[in-house]
Amino acid sequence: MSSSVQCAAKLATRLGFFVAGFGIACWAPLVPFAKQRLAVDDATLGLLLLCLGIGAVAAMLLTGVLTSRLGSKPIIVAGGFGLAIILPLLAFAGTPAMLGAALFAFGASLGSLDVAVNVHAIEVERAEGRPLMSGFHAQFSIGGFVGAGMMTLLLAMGADALISTLVCSSLMGLAMGLTTPRLLRARPPEDGPLFVLPHGFVVLLAALAGIMFLVEGAMLDWGALLLTAADHLPKAQAGLGYMLFSIAMTAGRLGGDAIVSRTGDRATLFWGSLIAIAGFVVLLTIPFAAVAITGFLLIGLGASNLVPILFRKAGTQDAMPVSLAVAAVTTTGYSGVLLGPAAIGFVAEFVSLQAAFWMLAALLGIVTLSAHRAGAEQN
Repeated sequence: MSSSVQCAAKLATRLGFFVAGFGIACWAPLVPFAKQRLAVDDATLGLLLLCLGIGAVAAMLLTGVLTSRLGSKPIIVAGGFGLAIILPLLAFAGTPAMLGAALFAFGASLGSLDVAVNVHAIEVERAEGRPLMSGFHAQFSIGGFVGAGMMTLLLAMGADALISTLVCSSLMGLAMGLTTPRLLRARPPEDGPLFVLPHGFVVLLAALAGIMFLVEGAMLDWGALLLTAADHLPKAQAGLGYMLFSIAMTAGRLGGDAIVSRTGDRATLFWGSLIAIAGFVVLLTIPFAAVAITGFLLIGLGASNLVPILFRKAGTQDAMPVSLAVAAVTTTGYSGVLLGPAAIGFVAEFVSLQAAFWMLAALLGIVTLSAHRAGAEQN
C-alpha cells in the first residue's frame, strides 16, 4: 500500500469515527424536545430510547456477517450517510411510533458504522504496522464534544430543532463525502461460515469490553448522582465529574498510540486498569470534594486505551473471522452500556450507590487479572 493511500485511509477512518460520535451526540440535546412534542411520560420515553439501543445491537450482529462478505467500505458509507439522513426525522416525528421507528433506524446506522469502521481501522493499522487504534477512538470522543456542543449552541440561539438537525446533517454528509473515496477497497471475502458463536479468546475480549463499556456508561448515568449523594458538589455543578472523565479519556487516547508502542498491549491493559481502580478508590474514600473528583480524571485516563486494545486484539486473533469477532466485541460492549446502568440502579436501590461503584472497581480488577492473557502478543 502506497504512503498516499495509507494517509487517505487514516483520514477516512478518523472521519468515520468522528461522524459516529458526532451523530449520536446530536441526538442527546433533542431528547427534551421530543418528550415535549409527543407529550409522553418518562416510562414511554424510556421505551422509545430503548429502540435506539435495540437497533444498534441488531445491526452490529448483522454487520459482522455483511462485512465479512462485502468488506467494510460499503457498510461505513451506508451507516454514515444513514445517520445524516435519519437525524432530521428525529426532530419532527409526530407520533411515538414514528419516533420509535426513526430511533431504531438511527441506532441501526450507528451500530453498523461502529462495527465497520473498527474493522476498517484494524486493516489500516495492520497496513501501517504500528498502533493507531487509540487515536482513531479519540475521534469518536471529539465528535461527541463537537456534535453536542454544536446542537446545543444552535438550539440555545433559538434555531428550530429541525433546522438545527439539518445543519448538523449537512456537516455529517460533507464529512462522509470526504470519507467515501478514501476508504480502502473491499478485500476478498473471508473464508468460513457467515455466523459463528463467539468462542475461545474472543469470549474473553468481549467480556472485558462489556466491563469497560459498563464503566463508561456508569460514569455518564450515575457519576453526577454519586457526587451529589456524597455532598461533594451541588446538583448544578455535578456534571463536572463526567466532564473531567471525558477530557481525561480523550487526552489519554490522543496520546495512547505512543504509549502502547512503548509499553505494549499487555502492560497498558495492566497499568491502565490499575490506574482506573485507583480512581475509584480516590472517588469513594476521600472525603474532600476537590480531591475526590480527581478520581474521575484517573478513571478516564486509566480506561482510555483499554477498549482500543481489545478491538486491536479482535483483529489479530485467529479463533474466528475478524469481522465477526469485532461484531461480537462491539455488541457485548454496547450491551454493557444498555444494561449496565439498570444493574447499577438495582444495586444502588438494594444496597447503596457507593456499593455499586465498588462493584465497578471489582470488575476492573478482572481486567487487571486478565491483562497477561488478553494482551498476549500471540493469541
